Amino acid sequence: MTLLPSAAVADACVRLGVPLRLAPAGIVPVIPGAPFSGSARAVTHLGSVDVLLQTIDGAPAGSVLVVDNGGRDDEACLGDLIVLEAARAGFAGIVVWGRHRDTAQLREIGLPLHSTGAYAAGPRRVPPAGSPMRSAFLDGIAVSDDDLVIADDDGVVFLGPDRRREVLESAARIVETETAQAERMRAGESLRSQLDFDGYLAARASDPTLTLRRHLDERGGAIEV
Repeated sequence: MTLLPSAAVADACVRLGVPLRLAPAGIVPVIPGAPFSGSARAVTHLGSVDVLLQTIDGAPAGSVLVVDNGGRDDEACLGDLIVLEAARAGFAGIVVWGRHRDTAQLREIGLPLHSTGAYAAGPRRVPPAGSPMRSAFLDGIAVSDDDLVIADDDGVVFLGPDRRREVLESAARIVETETAQAERMRAGESLRSQLDFDGYLAARASDPTLTLRRHLDERGGAIEV
């Protein structure tokens, strides 16, 4: 699948009325400029890496490990060995609602990882015994293995199976439109000219309720601005 920008996918969700599910803004990439996407492998971290290893085990290549550590700031829930294990298992990336460590080694490994930042100490709590909780809640956003994960420097978007194809097709059209707009701007045609912004201002003078989006939609123009 062609990687689509998270911003275009978010715009498509809004346009189609599909609930917008984003990772918290505090989750940022360790390695900028490394977009990825794939099917989620969700798990709740309980204080020990065994649940992460169990989640990695048997996952199809191209999966994305999504780890819920409750956004904790007092521990790093994974480091270089888990990330290397995921990389060798063919994972496309990792998203952590919590902190990581071994930052220099993670950059060397190169597997894209988004987290809330680095912290030197690992877990010091005693984890409960039991099977992994195969779900994740990222600041209230529920993530399961049914979700598609799309991540880049702008953030992380989760898409469930319902209307997924429609959202991705709409996002692709948005990218196509915006790319064409940018190319015309580089060729010398301003965005205001492309959008007939003078016409919009004149029309709004007689109809104060007119929005730019409606103006563009009515004239059959591009609406990605």
